[in-house]
Amino acid sequence: MADHPDAFEMRTRYLRVLHGQDVALVNGPVFLVGLYFAVSPWVLHFAADQVDLAVHDLIVGAFVCLLALGFTVVPERMTGMSGALGAIGVWMAISPWVVARHPGPAAAGNGVVLGVLTLALGLLGVAMVRRANRLL
Repeated sequence: MADHPDAFEMRTRYLRVLHGQDVALVNGPVFLVGLYFAVSPWVLHFAADQVDLAVHDLIVGAFVCLLALGFTVVPERMTGMSGALGAIGVWMAISPWVVARHPGPAAAGNGVVLGVLTLALGLLGVAMVRRANRLL
């Protein structure tokens, strides 16, 4: 196999995919945060009072779950989206005031806590991608 004409390229691709699995450690928590953000209006009982915010949280939470699934299924193509996860975290933190104008304490606290957590996971993913790229 060492004298195979594509041995270097195959080894490089194998290393890239193998290092992409480091970022996969973040995928489980990202999926759980997205899932909880999607169902939290009904868990925290603000869905009836803040219908627009409940629909927003459901859509954004589902999108975060889809990002986590993409990170898991095709890590070599999706790891560049870790920065977008951080931006979504910032949006999650400020969205209760943008979407609902006067959110209740449950809605506001939920958005801020999960937004900051998503931002931290996005930044962790970016740091892991940069470290993996440095090793290659």
